[in-house]
Amino acid sequence: MSKECCSHPNTEPANHHDHDHSYGHTHDSADQSIFQMFLPAGISFILLMTGIFLDYYVKPEWFSGWVRFILYLVAYIPVGVPVLKEAVESIRFGDFFSEFFLMSLATLGAFGIGEFPEGVAVMLFYSIGENFQSLAVQRAKKNIKTLLDQRPDEIIILKENKTFKIKAEEAEIGDIIQLKPGEKLALDGELISEKASFNTSALTGESTPDTKKKGDEILAGMINLNSVSEIVILRKFKDSKLSRILELVQNATTQKAQTELFIRKFAKIYTPIVTFLALGIALIPYFIVENYDFKDWLYRALVFLVISCPCALVISIPLGYFGGIGAGSKNGILFKGGNFLDILSTVQNVVMDKTGTLTEGVFKVKDIKIEPEFNQSEILKYLNFVESKSTHPIAMAIHEFAGEIDHTLNIENVEEVPGYGLKAEVNGNVFLAGNFKLMKKFGLEYHVDETKFHETVIAIAYQNKFAGYITIADKIKSDAQEAVSKLKNLGIKITMLSGDKSSVVQEIAKNLNIDNAFGDLLPEDKVNSVKNIKSKNESVAFVGDGLNDAPVIALSDVGIAMGGLGSDATIETADVIIQDDKPSKIATAIKIGKETKKIVWQNIILAFGVKAIVLILGAGGIATMWEAVFADVGVALLAILNAVRIQNMNFHQN
Repeated sequence: MSKECCSHPNTEPANHHDHDHSYGHTHDSADQSIFQMFLPAGISFILLMTGIFLDYYVKPEWFSGWVRFILYLVAYIPVGVPVLKEAVESIRFGDFFSEFFLMSLATLGAFGIGEFPEGVAVMLFYSIGENFQSLAVQRAKKNIKTLLDQRPDEIIILKENKTFKIKAEEAEIGDIIQLKPGEKLALDGELISEKASFNTSALTGESTPDTKKKGDEILAGMINLNSVSEIVILRKFKDSKLSRILELVQNATTQKAQTELFIRKFAKIYTPIVTFLALGIALIPYFIVENYDFKDWLYRALVFLVISCPCALVISIPLGYFGGIGAGSKNGILFKGGNFLDILSTVQNVVMDKTGTLTEGVFKVKDIKIEPEFNQSEILKYLNFVESKSTHPIAMAIHEFAGEIDHTLNIENVEEVPGYGLKAEVNGNVFLAGNFKLMKKFGLEYHVDETKFHETVIAIAYQNKFAGYITIADKIKSDAQEAVSKLKNLGIKITMLSGDKSSVVQEIAKNLNIDNAFGDLLPEDKVNSVKNIKSKNESVAFVGDGLNDAPVIALSDVGIAMGGLGSDATIETADVIIQDDKPSKIATAIKIGKETKKIVWQNIILAFGVKAIVLILGAGGIATMWEAVFADVGVALLAILNAVRIQNMNFHQN
């Protein structure tokens, strides 16, 4: 239950200086077993059942007076005393009308008029409800931790040619980690070995091994694949990018949804009103009822108090949003707050960047056309060598395709021609590799229609002749088509924006069945496109890398980042992070938002509906304390069970 009014008495006391606590900190007692959690309630339940058995079945003469009172008092203490303490603490910090106060007043009042079983039962079921809510929150947090906390607890460090095993939390910046093949890195660092390959799928969703060289940054969560590597630590355990993401998501409920903010404000007004109404029920009939019985009307007032506790509301609504955040984490989606679940539930447009969102962002050689008079194998060797002097992603694509560089080749004077490509001398002859403008610059003829290409083209010339070309394409992600289809099934309009050339953008849009696609855009053009959509009073979710697209992410209603663990800027700017880079998860995120909102409203209607009925019955003297228990704690339990359903749902279906 919300620490604002329902902090569990068996866990750490609420910070009464600040009652706006998130579920990221509620009931966070990993060391507390279920047995320990339910032990006080178990003791109370056994004693209560004993008392009821003696009261209504055995009915011994000795079970009366002080003996009866003491048994029920002992049953009350395990579950009641912690709540009484919280009520006193709340009053001490100026919060008179907390739920602790209402529960304490109602149960002590029940004891005051001799209704001992009811007094114990109310507090017992309240405690059980708290424990179930605690388990629900722990389960959601476990989903988050299982997904994100990919770091080993211990590491091997290298000092003076000796190895030592220490806890990862004790490692210092500058320590050298020795990472064996198959081991996972616990902290962010810099590779000091010459070369190493890593499995980065836990961070980027890419199953292809990522080869790193000396000086490259290696992130916590990456797995060493081949040789023993040495890595110098750049950040402490708590400061790694994984740690920062984990903290962001665990504290996500500090970003409250509008529904939750409304209920919090409502509860603060509602609770004192019902307290005074209960007082009125107990006292006003004295002036208008002929046979006024104070005990009878006080009982009605106590029933009214128990029913009126806003427990189900302040539990189920934040728990519903926390459950949505937990469900997102279980599906590899990190929400920074419940408010973004709300926004996604009503989003009408998804605007996507191309590179890295719908495409891999990794260039691949697609087609090779070498003129018959040239040896294709030799030309590729020359090209691979020349391109190795460039750091451009295209050069990496060529190297990946052509394989190892042959350093025995007679290639000299490799230089870059800005805006055109590369020039070198191969066996004393000029070798050119670049765009077709480079061919024109050197006055070389070629019979190729440049406009037919929907990919990047590398034109090649050797011995003052056009030698052919290579096309290089950014591969469409395997689930991009599925992503578009799912979004369309949800009735969402899709727009693709890219800085890439329009012919490439239109080709991808055609393949993916996207109707609105625009290329050759600068960042300000993307901003204007989103402004145009928003001018129609339609909500927009923008999906990009979170760094280059920061202006348009800031403008959109919700910013979604792909592969956010690779960029600090992404973590800071995006509202939702899709960890495994799969665009199909965009639809999943929207479905989770819709389902979360549906569950929250189901709980609101359930709580208000049942309470309204039983409040009327209680004020009329028809409902007893047992009905009141159901109206308060019973409805709260139903709301909890409804809220946790979302974590078991399958969101991958169309």
